[in-house]
Amino acid sequence: MDATTDIRTLQHFIAGQWVDADGGETFDVLNPLDDSLYARAAKGTGADMRAAVAAARAAFADYKETTPTQRERWLLRVAELMEEQQAELVDCLIDEIGSPIQKAMFEFSKGLTMVRAAAGMCRNVRGETIPSDAPGKFSMSIREPLGVVGVITPFNVPLIKTTRLVANALAVGNTVVHLPSEMAPHLTVLFAQIVADAGFPAGTYNVVTGFGHEIGDDLTGHKELDFLTFTGSTVVGQHINEICAKNKTPTTLELGGKSPTVVMADADLDKVMPLAARSIFMFGGQACIGSSRFYVERPIFEEFVKRFAMIAGKVGMGDLRDPDTVIAPIISDRQRQRVRDHIADAVAKGATIAAGGEWEGNRCQPTLLTGVSQDMTVCRTETFGPVTSIYPIDSYEEGLEKANDTEYGLSSAIFTKDIDRAFHFARNIGAGMCHINGPTIHDEAHVPFGGNGESGVGREGTDADLEAMTALKWVTVQL
Repeated sequence: MDATTDIRTLQHFIAGQWVDADGGETFDVLNPLDDSLYARAAKGTGADMRAAVAAARAAFADYKETTPTQRERWLLRVAELMEEQQAELVDCLIDEIGSPIQKAMFEFSKGLTMVRAAAGMCRNVRGETIPSDAPGKFSMSIREPLGVVGVITPFNVPLIKTTRLVANALAVGNTVVHLPSEMAPHLTVLFAQIVADAGFPAGTYNVVTGFGHEIGDDLTGHKELDFLTFTGSTVVGQHINEICAKNKTPTTLELGGKSPTVVMADADLDKVMPLAARSIFMFGGQACIGSSRFYVERPIFEEFVKRFAMIAGKVGMGDLRDPDTVIAPIISDRQRQRVRDHIADAVAKGATIAAGGEWEGNRCQPTLLTGVSQDMTVCRTETFGPVTSIYPIDSYEEGLEKANDTEYGLSSAIFTKDIDRAFHFARNIGAGMCHINGPTIHDEAHVPFGGNGESGVGREGTDADLEAMTALKWVTVQL
């Protein structure tokens, strides 16, 4: 297959031009369903990244002076072009990262919303008048773009993350340098062409493809970088945080999760079960906000496990373009081995597999574990696969305590008919997000999306990004 002329070769997008990597090297991008060659992409170097930052810096001088009308028009045109190219974007999500069609369509729709919501930000970059103690002094604040924004996105929801973070940065007047996951470069290249076709000036959006461990530091440590937003693992996030701290570069870090769901005995299991399944099996569990811990009150524990196992056994694992397919292939050999190791370690130490545990090609069956103890890796470490642990609890208080027994703090959920208990949980859970009678997997363009502790720093979303990606300046006029 790799000898055919059908394999596309992807280039960097720097200063409005498609260019090869410095030195001309490429790397292979594989279809995770069968590990066949999907594309070849420019293997970025430090020189490529520095060129992209220089292009963004040069473009910023003029771009920061653009009007809300201009930026709004360009962003709305991006949305129009996305709709025109929906089929190509959805195909890319299916073939490049293994998205089942339902997830690909969901991500496309959400990405479209992200861009349109960003267009609404253009007219909200505002300050305020401020009372002054000095007679005759007019005092005010004005809000200005920061400059060059670095964006590093993951493989699992590349269109959602790209549209949100890139569009929000552009909406408020910043220029962007984007390093996508090496497992999802084509999606970003498609988006870069859409941005260019929409009319954004050259250099406002730049894309360098390659490996984060090789060229990530050339972006995050660049002294001309004014803001960095990263979505990925906690380990890499900590590394980025340390590098950015040296240059006092502000960051938003959206990292890993071990998101809990508490199910009380008064919950309606007919309504809970499909939401529980969605919260961990969507995209094969490759979601930082997936619910990998369920704490179920003992009177309904056995029934919950029984129903969950029945659902797990029926979850679709067929053709990715079949609307009934839910389970995606695990993205890479390394990640597949991680999932295998977590399951094997749990079983070796006494856990019971209530459902799944086997593999069909590169896809792991939906897997439910019971009898999980603290000494098992899966208990406290993010698996990033369709694997969840189910624990019995004897009270709400125990459920809250165990839900908070984690270094992570991203998403959380509780199912109960007791409104007082539900709001007590929302107020006392250590996560950055809490969903009452809803799954841990949920996102919208304007919400403050993000977590606490090992799950990250800061929040994403239109309002949050407007605050993070701009700076207030105090101005006075003596009358």
